[in-house]
Amino acid sequence: MTIDSHPVIPGAESLFYPGNEIGVLISHGFNGTPQSMRYIAAQFSKAGYTVSVPRLKGHGTSHREMEACSYKDWIDSLEAAYHQLSHCCSSIFIMGQSMGGTLAIDLASRKKADGVITLNAAFEVPDYERYKDAATPRFIEEGEPDINDEDASEITYKKVPLQSIKELLALIEATKEKASSVHCPILFFQSPEDHVVPAKCTEELYHSVPARYKRIYALLNSYHVASLDYDKDFIISKSLQFISGFTAAQNPSD
Repeated sequence: MTIDSHPVIPGAESLFYPGNEIGVLISHGFNGTPQSMRYIAAQFSKAGYTVSVPRLKGHGTSHREMEACSYKDWIDSLEAAYHQLSHCCSSIFIMGQSMGGTLAIDLASRKKADGVITLNAAFEVPDYERYKDAATPRFIEEGEPDINDEDASEITYKKVPLQSIKELLALIEATKEKASSVHCPILFFQSPEDHVVPAKCTEELYHSVPARYKRIYALLNSYHVASLDYDKDFIISKSLQFISGFTAAQNPSD
């Protein structure tokens, strides 16, 4: 269990929905929280699956606490939830949004996964590249979350540590070479109009993984935080089809 010295922001807590022997592990993104994945997780739960959405260490508490975390802490947070699911589930699918997609690829390259689903996986963040070798400022002001739906809201920090940005960039570099080790079925969701992660990242990732089954779906009405945007029900529909298809030992139809 992740233990933080600051209280968790209300609504940002880890989520766990008990269900059948098919598990779905979901990772939120950088500077996000499980709140961003709650709607999708709840729909997976209604379908009968056991669903876990861990709060990554340093997220959903304080940006100062985030500063003390390394990307290995985020890997460990997701892996701990994976092991928890493995005790009660015979099959595990891993979903991740943005940095969560990066973490999903990392985990699937090292652990058994029955399938992977990524939402705008972060394998390049152009706006952060300028800070790669920077020494200041200590904290970077963040804009509003990149969501097309003006009625949607996401729990995030208003500023993020420079060191945490460097950890994200290091995670991306460390994970790129691991994509070639992911052989399980994989489903990619890509927002063509993403103002955080270039859409080409998903296409490059698609060509990097050697999985026999891999598909890309475009999210034409959503920006970066797709789990809270207009296409969230489309994501759920295609993901449920994907999961049920492979747990039934047959290819899902398009």
